Amino acid sequence: MNYLSAFLTTISLLTLSNLFMTFAWYGHLKYEGYPLYFVILASWAIAFFEYCFQVPANRLGHIHFSAFELKIMQEIITMVIFVLFSFLYLEESIGWNHYVGFLCIIVGSLIIFYK
Repeated sequence: MNYLSAFLTTISLLTLSNLFMTFAWYGHLKYEGYPLYFVILASWAIAFFEYCFQVPANRLGHIHFSAFELKIMQEIITMVIFVLFSFLYLEESIGWNHYVGFLCIIVGSLIIFYK
C-alpha cells in the first residue's frame, strides 16, 4: 500500500471510529431519562463498532506512520468531530475560546509530524 493510499485509508477508518466513539461517549446526554445501566450497555454496543474501525486503522496505518503520529491523527479527527457533534447533535454553542483552544491543540499536535 503506497503512502497516499495508507494515509486516506487510515484517515477514513479513524473518522468512522471517532463517529462511533463520540456517540458512545456523549450521545446519551440527550437521553437523561434512561437508566444508567441501559446507557452503559448501549454505549458498549456502540463502542464495539468503534473498535471495528480503530483497530484496522492503527494496524494499516502503522505501516507508514509511527504510533505517535497515529495517535495525533486520531486526536485531531476527534476534535473536529466533537465540535460538529456538540454543535449539531447536542445543540451546544461553541465560543471563540473553544475554537482557539482546539486550534492550539491542533497546532501542538502537528509538531509531532515535523521531521
